[in-house]
Amino acid sequence: MSKSIANKVIEFNTQLHYSDQLPDGFQVLNPYMDNPETMDVMRQFYYKFYNDSNSRKFIVGINPSRHGAGVTGVPFTDTKRLESECGIKMDSAHTHEISSVYMYDMIAEYGGTATFYKQFYINSPFPLAIVRKTKEGKWLNANYYDDSKLFELVKDFMIDSLKKHISLGLETEEVFILGKKNAQFIHKLNQEAKLFGNLKVLEHPRYIQQYKSKEKQLYIDKYILTLNHLL
Repeated sequence: MSKSIANKVIEFNTQLHYSDQLPDGFQVLNPYMDNPETMDVMRQFYYKFYNDSNSRKFIVGINPSRHGAGVTGVPFTDTKRLESECGIKMDSAHTHEISSVYMYDMIAEYGGTATFYKQFYINSPFPLAIVRKTKEGKWLNANYYDDSKLFELVKDFMIDSLKKHISLGLETEEVFILGKKNAQFIHKLNQEAKLFGNLKVLEHPRYIQQYKSKEKQLYIDKYILTLNHLL
């Protein structure tokens, strides 16, 4: 009997480890190693929504934020939405992440978590959180493309990760990329590794929630039309 998507994702996350070089001032955070409860709630999430072998469409993010998937292990899901929208409580952490707010508002209008996750799988080419040290000594969220040397160092790891995501049974003729700059780099990876057919680009949830909140409904409508191949 073939493994369900849930079992494959859990296996992928359990074995997830980045040990290659990084530029000075960057670190990778692995939530599965840092907090035992992360592994537990992540398992609950995938068994709840992905315990089948049905094909799904792939939504490609950038890399997890330290307050979203960097804590819960679930893409674009902070602890608030994990509990209120997915019905899974996390006791050891309490986080609010603005991308998660937008995504779950959109998911609610799409038809709710069960409907949405039955059709879509979300993850990132670099599936661990990246942080960068400021001059003041603080650690802040970073994107894999923020530094050209960083991108070159993590590129092979990202291609390998995308191939492992695809092997879950995802559709590759068309994928949905979150973030215009992210799409430029995914296009580069795709030219090299020939992973996907058509790349459909959507504005990143953080950008919408942070800078376009007054037009949020327009972006939600755009997401739903695009994900349903109506735009």
